[in-house]
Amino acid sequence: MSRPSKGIRLYKRKARYRDGKLVHQAVWIIKDGDRHIATGCVASPTETKPPREAEQALADYIAEKYQPERRRQDIEDIDCADVLSIYLTDIGEPSDQFEIGARIDRLNEFWGGKRLSAVNAQTCAAYVRHRGNRGGARRDLETFRAAINHHAKEGFHRGLVRVSLPPKGVPRDRWLTRQEAAALIWHCWRHREKQTIHSGASKGDPVSTNRRPLRHVARFILIGLYTGTRAGAIASASPYTERDRSYVDLEHGIFYRKPIGKRATKKRQTPAPIPPRLLAHLRRWKDRKLIATCFVEFNGKPVASVKKGFSRAVGLAGLPGKVTPHTLRHTAATWLMQRGVSIWEAAGFLGMSPEILQDTYGHHHPDYLQGAAVAIGQKGFNVSVAKTVASPIEDRTQERNSGKKWSERQDSNLRPLRPERTGYFLSY
Repeated sequence: MSRPSKGIRLYKRKARYRDGKLVHQAVWIIKDGDRHIATGCVASPTETKPPREAEQALADYIAEKYQPERRRQDIEDIDCADVLSIYLTDIGEPSDQFEIGARIDRLNEFWGGKRLSAVNAQTCAAYVRHRGNRGGARRDLETFRAAINHHAKEGFHRGLVRVSLPPKGVPRDRWLTRQEAAALIWHCWRHREKQTIHSGASKGDPVSTNRRPLRHVARFILIGLYTGTRAGAIASASPYTERDRSYVDLEHGIFYRKPIGKRATKKRQTPAPIPPRLLAHLRRWKDRKLIATCFVEFNGKPVASVKKGFSRAVGLAGLPGKVTPHTLRHTAATWLMQRGVSIWEAAGFLGMSPEILQDTYGHHHPDYLQGAAVAIGQKGFNVSVAKTVASPIEDRTQERNSGKKWSERQDSNLRPLRPERTGYFLSY
């Protein structure tokens, strides 16, 4: 009995030697049955994962070999994989292209080979069980729904298809205190890589080196805490105007969070002013040539994600609960509310809608429902009580309209994030 085909895939062809001499280098090729198609990518001896160029060559080959039909058909005759392929081709290059590509790969594993008419509440529930992660399954199915809606909008199918989503999970409200933030940065900056001694009397003992493998994570954390920007925009932030990178204008102090050349999405990536303390850090990193192209680099190269290093830093700092890179955005929003910044101004700075900010973080505001809390304890209703409670916001409004420069009236939460000898906290 013959073995089932593994399908079109990337394959690392080993180097070839003749009489002890290298004849052909190790290369990445595309295997399509008995056909071998060159990608032009040389493979190093220790390389196990194909480079991005080889993966792109594979995607181009598959797209060229197979094109889904773009004509009006019944949903009983349309493969779900074709719907996903058309969607991925037509959406261009959104800011989260790699994330969407991963979602479509997972969807293809389950829905590939199924007809569009098979999409219903039962099969969607089966996908949630197959995925094993309700939150991740919901995001995947949202992408699937967008692909089906795009297919219908283009007029490629007849019939009604509904994607059933699992209920939303409880929103995360984990944010960092100032002591936790300082501890996290301190451990990132001071951590030294340890290596094991392989010979001598101390064989097997760990020894600290001069390498600081988490300093790029410290820079990431500073930018995240001061601006509340999403992780992807921070990782691509650069002081140079380059395509597919977020641009940091160090001269005028503005962070253009949407990557250059990318189309806008529903995730707001509005420009925002850079807090003066952070701006001083960014300018110093560039002037001292501590960075090459991006503010978050590891071994001189930009990073696509800091999840691994961030998780290591959280473990070193001993922070409880689930702390992820996105926690920095929660922290920035919480700190702004605790400092009494208006909902409208904080939402514009963070790049989120005022409704989401109010619903998720509004209870941290010092004036949150204070009028009601004070009034309910009074013998009689007194309008002046509510006005007295609301006076801090009025005072801040008058301060904003006083003509002072923005940098002259910054709250103390924008001061340097550094731990003191007496403990991990941020000095005001």
